[in-house]
Amino acid sequence: MTIREILKMGDPRLLRVAQPVTAFDTDELHLLISDMFDTMRAVNGAGLAAPQIGVDLQLVIFGTDAVNPRYPDAPLVPRTVLLNPVIKPLGPEEEDGWEGCLSVPGLRGVVPRYARIHYAGFDQYGDAIERTVEGFHARVVQHECDHLIGTLYPMRIRDFTQFGFTEVLFPGLDASDDD
Repeated sequence: MTIREILKMGDPRLLRVAQPVTAFDTDELHLLISDMFDTMRAVNGAGLAAPQIGVDLQLVIFGTDAVNPRYPDAPLVPRTVLLNPVIKPLGPEEEDGWEGCLSVPGLRGVVPRYARIHYAGFDQYGDAIERTVEGFHARVVQHECDHLIGTLYPMRIRDFTQFGFTEVLFPGLDASDDD
C-alpha cells in the first residue's frame, strides 16, 4: 500500500495539460493505478487525477463501493479507471453543486457543471469505456477531468459568496476530511 503526496493549489504542476497515455496494461501503469486508489481511499476522495500526485498523464480514477464521508448524501459512483478521457455535454443544462478537492484542502464552493454528459476513454488494459451519466457521477467525472487540463474547481466558481471553509459552511462534516 503506497500513499502518494497530493499536490496543493499553487503548485505549477497542477496547471499544465497532461499527456495522453500511450502504453496500456503495463506493470508501471498498474502500480500507478494501485497507488492512486490507495491514496484516494486514505483521504476519502471521490476521485483522483494523476496530475494531483505529480504524474503528467491523462489518467483519472473515481468511484467507490461505499458511502464517502466527504460526500455522505451523494449516490454511489462505480469504481472506474479512465485514461485519455473525452467528455461531451448532452445539452446546455447545468447544475450547481458543492465541490471540494484534495488539492484545495479545507475549502468548498458551488460549481456549475453540465447536468448530463457522455464520456469515453480507455481502461488500464486499453479497452474502450463509454458511458452516459448525470448528477453526481457527471460532476465527479468533470471535476477529475478538469485536472487533466490544468483547471481546479475554484477557477469555475461564478459566485464567490458560495465559497469558503468546510468547517464554516458544513459544521456537521469533519473538516479534517478535506485535508
